[in-house]
Amino acid sequence: MEAWLASRRLPAEIVGYAVLLVSELVTNAVIHTLSTRILCGAQLVSDTRLRLEVHDEDLTGRDLPRRRPGSDDECGRGLLLVQEMAESWGADRSALTMGNAVWATLAFPGERQVVAPLPSRP
Repeated sequence: MEAWLASRRLPAEIVGYAVLLVSELVTNAVIHTLSTRILCGAQLVSDTRLRLEVHDEDLTGRDLPRRRPGSDDECGRGLLLVQEMAESWGADRSALTMGNAVWATLAFPGERQVVAPLPSRP
């Protein structure tokens, strides 16, 4: 994913945030579901917005974990990171896996340089 994002000439900070957020969402899917398959995706939804998605196969319909970790807990801060770094995030039922589709949107300031095709030679 990092190479794909970098090839779109996104700001390095956004690439780093995206990789971290997807890592956290995948970790949650692995730990909190019995999924045998997890799908990840990234999509530029505008010149200044990136949508990340992680789809799992959790068919239980239970809510996503939302516990608040204690100060001595060694884990449990993934969704706090997502909440702090993402412009918005949430979860829906996945049409791809019938499980959860957890998504996050990253907004980045400034204009990015659009990759244009090379002009053809006359």
